[in-house]
Amino acid sequence: MTVSLQVIYPASEDATFDFDYYEKTHLPLLEEHWGDLMETVEASRGLASGPDVPPAFLLIATITFADMDKLDTAMGEKGGPIIDDVSNFTNIRPQILIGDVLMG
Repeated sequence: MTVSLQVIYPASEDATFDFDYYEKTHLPLLEEHWGDLMETVEASRGLASGPDVPPAFLLIATITFADMDKLDTAMGEKGGPIIDDVSNFTNIRPQILIGDVLMG
């Protein structure tokens, strides 16, 4: 079954996030290290959490993998450079959600 890794960056007053770096450096790093393991990658920049409500999250990235073994490989032996790069674009400790993809 297809599995997803969601990386969620909560918004806060003191949060910093370099969207330009994320798009031009971090996403290509994902492709370089996980390209043979991933099915899809999607990143959504938070705009709002409702009408006239600021976003609760600055960004949510969703990466899908064909199965848990590929996700485990990505997060394990190939995860170092990706995880180490996070501090280059944000001071946020991201939240992680791993799940079964129910549709898509």
